[in-house]
Order: sequence, then structure tokens, then C-alpha cells
Amino acid sequence: MNKLKFLGESLKNLRTVGTFTRSSQFLCEKMVSYVDFDNSKIIVELGAGDGVVTEHILKNMREDALLLTFEVNEKFCNTIREKIKDPRVKVIEDSAEKLPEYLAQYGFEKADNIVSAIPFVSLPEELGKRILRTSVENLKLGGRFIQINYSLLAKKLYEKFFKNIEVHFEARNMPPAFVLECFN
Repeated sequence: MNKLKFLGESLKNLRTVGTFTRSSQFLCEKMVSYVDFDNSKIIVELGAGDGVVTEHILKNMREDALLLTFEVNEKFCNTIREKIKDPRVKVIEDSAEKLPEYLAQYGFEKADNIVSAIPFVSLPEELGKRILRTSVENLKLGGRFIQINYSLLAKKLYEKFFKNIEVHFEARNMPPAFVLECFN
């Protein structure tokens, strides 16, 4: 998906897309740098957008690992399906709240790591809490929940679910972004 089409989709669905621009290569690389790929058989991506982070995850993933990528926007899901032909990725056009159902469907109890670009700041508060609670309950102990944010407004929300949060900054993205590495 080109930048103009991404912008158009963002304007129509800002509440669920959360940004006007795609994540830069720098931001994608920073996000995936906190994932323990060597010990991950199942990785979950929440809010995949048009798949820019998905591609970086797949570049680093083990050959025998699986990526469940959640996205509620039909156009973005279709873009990922057309663009990425890797059998390790399963595009799930559904809410992240249904994570346990899909983990079970693919034979997993918990995710090893979760990478998220869900715009929690713009979601209804209760929905955001349900998604975070589901993420924590379905993340293995020691696994990482990696979250992109364009401000630290939602940090207090993550603190309700994770004991440890490390904040990293990526100035080379437009707009500059924070990557929160959350774990218990």
C-alpha cells in the first residue's frame, strides 16, 4: 500500500488506525529488536496495519515459528494477504480480544511475544483494557509486549497490566515515536 492510500485509509478510520503515516524502517527495526526471536515459536502482532512491521517480524523469525497478525481493517488485511506470501503468517481479520481462540486454533496455549501498534489512546477505554488484559493473560511468563506510541499518555494504562515497562525513543520516525517494552 502506498503512502497516499495509507493516508486515505487512516483518515477514514483514524480511531482504529491511530496514525497518518506508516512506521519507518527505523521504528520497525527498533520494535522488533526487543523480541526474543531465538526462543519464539509463536509471535502475535496486534494492529498490523498494512504489514510494514509484519515484514520486519518475518525477516527475523525462525523458520519453524508462526506469526498471528491481527487487524480489524479489511483493506489492510487484503493488502497484507496480497503483499506477503509467507506461510508462517496467518492474517486474522478480527479483534485482538479473541487472541485466546486463535492461539488454541493453531495449537498454542500462550504467545511467546506480542508486538502491538494498536492505538490505545484513541480506543474506547474499556476496549483497550480488555485487549491488554487478554494480552497479559495469553503471554508466556518472561515474554514481551512491545507497544508503539506517539506519546506517553497511555503509559499509566500499561502500568495497570505490566510490572515492568522500559521506554525507548525513536526520533527518526515521522512523527517521532516511543516503543514500550512491557513484561511481568
